[in-house]
Amino acid sequence: MMNKPAIPEAEKLDANQCWQLLRSVSVGRLAVWAVDHPDIFPVNFKVDHGTLVFRTGEGTKLHAALGATPVAIEADGVDSDTGVAWSVVVKGTAESIKLTQEVLDTVGLLLFPWQAGRKDHFVRIVPTAMTGRRFKVTPPLTWWSPLDDATRASLE
Repeated sequence: MMNKPAIPEAEKLDANQCWQLLRSVSVGRLAVWAVDHPDIFPVNFKVDHGTLVFRTGEGTKLHAALGATPVAIEADGVDSDTGVAWSVVVKGTAESIKLTQEVLDTVGLLLFPWQAGRKDHFVRIVPTAMTGRRFKVTPPLTWWSPLDDATRASLE
């Protein structure tokens, strides 16, 4: 019987650790329900008083985010020197930022879209749940799947 190396557990992150990591990046993926299917959009965002804010133009992303279903934003990163990676998922509701003072406060976040074009709408994600984990990236030579032990075809 072969002894397989123990798989290291992922570290579960608390809310403060999650917010700290979210402040360290500016790009994530926004998951929404668009009419009859899920969809995912890259967004650049900023943390703002326990919420996430992004800018967008008219279109599917805006209308799906502001619809009746909850949304999620996922962001992640990896330290290439240490090989430690992390992932944070924020689930919540999206709301349009329309009040003049809120828009002015949001402009102060210096939220600059990467893609050219009109990005007149500011959207705030108000979290209802947040999860995060940190883990050591496993070297590819140690990856294992059930197919690794599969019988090879005769022509291989």
